[in-house]
Amino acid sequence: MVTENINEGALSGVRVADFTQLVQGPWATQMLGDMGADIIKIEPPGGDWMRHYAYGNLYPAGQSISFLGFNRNKRSIALDLKSAGGLQAAKDIISRSDIVIENFRPGVMDRLGIGYESLQAVQPGLIYCASSGYGKDGPYQTRPGQDLLAQSLAGGAWLNGRRGDLPVVTAVGQADLLTSLFIVQSVLAALYHRQQTGRGQRIDASLLNSIIAFHTQEITAYLHKGANPERSAAGIPNPWLGAPYGLYPTRDSYIAIGMNSVRRLASIMGMEGYDRKEFDSNNIIEERDTIYENFAAVFRTKTTEEWLSLLLQHDIWCSQVNTFREMAVDPQVLHNKMIIEYDHPTVGKVATTGIPVQFSGTPAAVRRPAPLLGEHTEEILTEICGYTPEQVQAVHGSVRTPS
Repeated sequence: MVTENINEGALSGVRVADFTQLVQGPWATQMLGDMGADIIKIEPPGGDWMRHYAYGNLYPAGQSISFLGFNRNKRSIALDLKSAGGLQAAKDIISRSDIVIENFRPGVMDRLGIGYESLQAVQPGLIYCASSGYGKDGPYQTRPGQDLLAQSLAGGAWLNGRRGDLPVVTAVGQADLLTSLFIVQSVLAALYHRQQTGRGQRIDASLLNSIIAFHTQEITAYLHKGANPERSAAGIPNPWLGAPYGLYPTRDSYIAIGMNSVRRLASIMGMEGYDRKEFDSNNIIEERDTIYENFAAVFRTKTTEEWLSLLLQHDIWCSQVNTFREMAVDPQVLHNKMIIEYDHPTVGKVATTGIPVQFSGTPAAVRRPAPLLGEHTEEILTEICGYTPEQVQAVHGSVRTPS
């Protein structure tokens, strides 16, 4: 599904000069593009780092599956920012843009002469968002920033897994993706502020700050308790929570049980020994591992579907535990259109995730596939910067189009 009209969307008329690579920047600009913004992806001559890295080493038709997932609804131009022509082209694009988003290490854009202070002096309405690993300054400023490192620094890895096991970081790039969301909400707030005042501003986001903010409930509990939470030996997936919360094996797969009264759940399941008032709690920390094991023994006696049929009629908080294969055909996921396809010029059909937010008047849509490297170079320089064919040719050394 690729929408022909590229001018629809709530952010139609907003242009973003996108200097980002990898994940947290590209997913943010993709979301803005989904909402109608014109995203000009400014890549180095070799392309975004993600063009050369792919989950599972999957490169359909030579295109990184990871790049395809984070870069729809963009136009690509390849520029060597260390050359005079490439840098000038970048400046010309920025001068005709509302927003700049970059995720270089702190100081890189300043050294190139296109940092916020330089740009703001001549373009006071510019919104400039810098995303880094740990912040624009401070003791970790020069450290490499990456999702695994941010998750590890933020402490959340000690919330996952069983007591005595290694700390466990999430398989999904949690710090990256959360930073993407903070970038989007922040630039939209800055756009509103500019509409009211005419003034732009600088925004700084970071992986570390984002992942710490995401753990606000857990960290606040720690700060008031004054001691680290202790992980469950039985594998209850949150050290701050007790029985019966957790994932349980059934006869054929697994079932997820949320925060329910132990006494009520045991009664529905036909279990004895939990009919006292003290078991009315939905969060028993003491003896939680023993309670978990007792429930687990009973859950193993029926299939997941049998348990769901019984428990859901009593409004118990529960669900199946989907694999990706099962999630992709789950009726609610399909109803929400969260698995979609778009057409790519070399790959063909690209199956990916859908758009999570719906707009009644300005629907978000996939209007462009992820671009080939430099695919829109001539188009961008001509349409946005007003370059003549001779001027485009003059910067050919810094602008590389696909062969």
